[in-house]
Amino acid sequence: MTNIKQTIREQITTAVEDAARRCGFAPVPFAVETPRERVNGDFSANAALLLAKSAGIPPRAAADKLVGALSTEGTYIDRVEVAGPGFINFFLSNRWLYDVLPLVERLGGRYGESDVGGGEKVMVEFVSANPTGPMHMGNARGGALGDAMANVLDFAGYSVTREFYLNDAGNQIEKFGCSLEARYLQLCGVDVPFHEEWYQGGDITARAKEFLDKNGDGYVRADSETRKKALIAFSLAENIEMMRKTLAAYRVDYDVWFRESALYDSGEVDKVLSLLREKGYTYEKEGALWFKASGDGEKDEVLVRANGVPTYFAADIAYHRNKFLTRGFDKVIDVWGADHHGHVARMKTAMEAVGVDPDRLEIVLMQLVRLMRGGEAARMSKRSGKAITLEDLLEEIGIDAARFFFNMRNAGSHFDFDLDLAVEQSNDNPVYYVQYAHARICAIIRLLREEGVTVKPCGGVCLPLLTDDAELALLRKISEFPDEITAAAKTLEPSRMTRYASELANGFHSFYNACRVNVDDENLRDARLKLIDSARIALANVLGILAVDAPERM
Repeated sequence: MTNIKQTIREQITTAVEDAARRCGFAPVPFAVETPRERVNGDFSANAALLLAKSAGIPPRAAADKLVGALSTEGTYIDRVEVAGPGFINFFLSNRWLYDVLPLVERLGGRYGESDVGGGEKVMVEFVSANPTGPMHMGNARGGALGDAMANVLDFAGYSVTREFYLNDAGNQIEKFGCSLEARYLQLCGVDVPFHEEWYQGGDITARAKEFLDKNGDGYVRADSETRKKALIAFSLAENIEMMRKTLAAYRVDYDVWFRESALYDSGEVDKVLSLLREKGYTYEKEGALWFKASGDGEKDEVLVRANGVPTYFAADIAYHRNKFLTRGFDKVIDVWGADHHGHVARMKTAMEAVGVDPDRLEIVLMQLVRLMRGGEAARMSKRSGKAITLEDLLEEIGIDAARFFFNMRNAGSHFDFDLDLAVEQSNDNPVYYVQYAHARICAIIRLLREEGVTVKPCGGVCLPLLTDDAELALLRKISEFPDEITAAAKTLEPSRMTRYASELANGFHSFYNACRVNVDDENLRDARLKLIDSARIALANVLGILAVDAPERM
C-alpha cells in the first residue's frame, strides 16, 4: 500500500458492491469521493442514486437497503449514514490517520508516489526556445511548468523523457545568418545595410564581435554563403551552450536536445511530405504546397513555400511523427505559448493524417505572465536596463521563488508575478512560508536531538495519543499527498503541488500554534515529534517535485 485513501476507497467500493449484490441490485459503476464538508463524513458514495433507477425505487429507499446490507468488518469504516436524496456517507475511525505515519516512514522520499502511470512512455517537450537569442519570460514560465509537470508524471509512475526541440533550420536561421553577417561586416569596417526585419538585439552584435575576435577579418573576403554558414555554426553553438547553462541553473535538465536539422538530414521531412501527398492531405495554390486541415481552406497551412523551401509546420509534422512512430512514445505532451492556440487543431489533424491517434498528443497552452515591481508593470531589467531575460529574473529573485511562483497558477491563467513579494521574507510570500515550515520542523527536531530525544520508529510510538483537532488536521493533510500527485498527473496541473505545499505548511503552522512538541508527557512528545517529522518528509517531497529547496535553516 502506498496510498491509504485509495485503499479506503477500494474498501468502500467493495463493501457497497457486496451489499448491492445481497440486495439484488444490478451492478452499476459509482463514485466514492471526499465530501467538501467534514460533517458529511470522510467519504461519500452515490451508488444508491444510480442503483435506484434500474430498481424502480426512490434513491433514499435504495440507500437504506444498501446500508442495512453493508458489512464493514475489516475496514476503517466506523459508521455509515444516509443523507440528502440518497448519498451514503462514511465516517472513519482515526485508526486510518495513524496508519498514514508508518506509510510515510516506510516510503520516505518516495512517499506520494503512485503507479497510476503504469510505466507508460511519455515525452514532455517544453521551452524549445528559438536559439537565435536570449530566453525570455515565456521561457521562464514554460521551464518551471514543463519541468514540474514531468516531475509529477515521474512520481505518478510514468516513464518520462524531457525534450528540448532546437529550431536550428529554416527561415529564422536564414534571418539569423543575415543578421550576423551584416554585423560582422560592419565591425570589419564594411558599409552594409541592416534590414529592419533582421534580428535587432545587441546579442547579435556581441556574437559577431566574438566571432571576429576568434577568426579575425578573414571571412570578409569569403563568399556570403560560406561566411553566413561559419557565423551561424559559431553563434548557434554559443547560444545553445548558454541555454544549457541557464536552464541547468534553473534546475531544468533535459534528457534529449533534438535538432530540427536532423529531420532534414534524415529525410524525414521529405518522407512526411510524400506521405501527405499520397493520402490526399495536400493541394497546390499560388505555387505553394498546402496542408488540407479543413474543408473550407480557412485553417489550412502552407507546407512548402513557392520557393520550394519547407515551412516550420512541415518540419513540425515530421518531428511529431518521429516522436510517435520512430521513437515509440505512447503519449506526447507539448507546452506551448497561448499564441499557438490556432496551431493545435492543425497539428492534431496532421497526426491523424500520418497514422497517429491525435488523442495521444496533448498540448498545454500557457498564458503570458506580467511582471510587477512597485505596483507597476516591470519591463526592464534593473541591472541592464533592457528587456528582462530568464537570467535577469534568476539574479533578481532566485531560483526557488521563480520555480514556485510560476507554478502557482494553472497554465491557462494570466497572472501578475510580484517581484517584490518574491524576495520578501514574510508569511505573505508563499515560497518563504512553505520553506519556513520545513526549516522550523528541522529546528525542533535538531533542538530535541541536542537534548537526547530523537524521532522514534512508529512501532515505538503511541500514535493514538494524537487527538487534538490540529494534530488530526495535519494528519489528514499529509494523507492527501498521493491523491494530489495522481490528480496533478491526470490534469497536467503542477499548480496543485504549490497549493498542496501551502496547505501542508499552513497545517503545520496551525499545529505549532496549538500544540507544543516538547511536553512533559514523553509518549505524547514522541507522537508529536513523529507527526512533524512525517510532515517534514511530505513537504520535502512536494518541494522536490517543484525543484525548490527544502532548507533546514532560515
